[in-house]
Amino acid sequence: MKKYFTKEATIGLVTLISLFVLYIGVNYLKGINLFKPTNHYYVVMENVTELQKSSPVYINGFKIGLVNEINYEYNDHGKIVVLISLNESMKIKTGSYMELKSGLTSGGSLNLVLNDYVTTYCQIGDTIEGRSNPGLMDKISNDLLPQAENLLPKLDSILTGIQTIVNHPAFIESLNHIEATTANLEKTTARLNMLMANDVPVIMSDFKHISSDFSLFSSNLKELDLKSTFNTVDLTMQNVQLLTKQLNSKDNTFGLFLNDRKLYDNLNSTAENASLLLFDLKQNPKRYVHFSVF
Repeated sequence: MKKYFTKEATIGLVTLISLFVLYIGVNYLKGINLFKPTNHYYVVMENVTELQKSSPVYINGFKIGLVNEINYEYNDHGKIVVLISLNESMKIKTGSYMELKSGLTSGGSLNLVLNDYVTTYCQIGDTIEGRSNPGLMDKISNDLLPQAENLLPKLDSILTGIQTIVNHPAFIESLNHIEATTANLEKTTARLNMLMANDVPVIMSDFKHISSDFSLFSSNLKELDLKSTFNTVDLTMQNVQLLTKQLNSKDNTFGLFLNDRKLYDNLNSTAENASLLLFDLKQNPKRYVHFSVF
C-alpha cells in the first residue's frame, strides 16, 4: 500500500490539529465563540477596576458579548480604550453608553444602557461612551470604612466598660448566686420528677375512683323519678302559697288573729291591766286576802 504521508508529516498534522483544538477550547472556556460572527466596538473609560479580557458584556442581565482588549491611551492620559465584541444581531443606538459594574466575587463587567429616544444606530467600530458605576466594594470602601473608623474609638470604650463590668466583684458574686440558684433549681426539678413518679399516679388513681363514684351517682340520679319529685315539690309550694294567702286574709280565725288591729289592742290592754293587778297585789296583799283566827 502506498503511503501518502510520511511519519514526520503525520506528526506535524496531528500537532497542528491539536493546537487548533486547544486554541478553540481555550477561547470557548473564555466564552469566545470563534464560529459565531460578532461586531466590534470601542468603549472609552476612565476607570476599568476589576475589568479584564474576556469579561462579559450584559444588557439587562443578558450576556451579549465579551471584552477583547484593554489598552491605555498614552497620548491622552486618563483614557482607557476597551475593545468589545457583541453579537451580530445586537444593534446599538446612538447616545447609548457602557456602564462598568464590579461584583464581590465575579469581578468586573460591562452593562449596555440603550438610548430609547433616538432611531439612529452606531456603526460597527464606533466609539461608545463608558461610565463607572460604584460597585459593592467601592461602596464599602467609601461609605462603610469611614464609619467603621469613627466607630472604633466608641467600640474601644464599650469594650473597656464591658471589661470593667466583668471584673467587678459584684458581677462575680452575681454569677455565684446564679450558680447556686441553678443548683437549687436542679434539686427542685429532681424532687418534682420524684413527685411525678410516685405521688401523681396515686392521685390519678384516686381521681379515677372519684370519677367512677360520680358516674355511679349520676346513674343513680337518672334512676330517680324526678318528675314525681318535682310534682310533689310543686304541690307543697302551692299549699304553702295557700297557707300564706289564708294568713293574710281576715275571713278565718287565725287570719283575724294576725290581722285584726282591734284584737291586738284589746290583748295588749288586757295584758297591761293584768300586769297592774299583779303589781298592786304585791304591794297591797291585804286588800285582796283577809285572814281571821276565828
